[in-house]
Amino acid sequence: MSKNMLGILFGGFIPALCYGLAGVLQKSSTQSGISLPLYILATGTGVVFVGVILVIFTPERIISFESGGYAMAIGLFWGLGMTLVAVALSKYHAPVSKLAPLYNMNTLVTVVLGLIIFSEFKEVNTVRLLIGALLIVIGGTLVANS
Repeated sequence: MSKNMLGILFGGFIPALCYGLAGVLQKSSTQSGISLPLYILATGTGVVFVGVILVIFTPERIISFESGGYAMAIGLFWGLGMTLVAVALSKYHAPVSKLAPLYNMNTLVTVVLGLIIFSEFKEVNTVRLLIGALLIVIGGTLVANS
């Protein structure tokens, strides 16, 4: 299997399964009765557990103040997003089957920022990217109105 295909498998398909399972577990957790602060702490504990396993089994220990700051910001934004989804599930009883496609439109934010900040527009087929983005928006609209 080529490096490109392995990258797509490990960075695309397997995470999609993990995130999909996480969405179902998120609804199960909020329905089972948990306060938002403890929900975020329990979720963070799971993330810390993965980090500890990686520290044990991965020889690299490279970090800088800048990279650590970016990583902390990831956690802050992710935690805030997860909190808001938990609020929607627990207080407003929103169906996870509608929420997941909507909050996963985050890919559009990432695409736009990647094109601008990292100049990735030089490396991608912009027409295909715009068509794909349009399909995501159409899909999100259909899901929100279902």
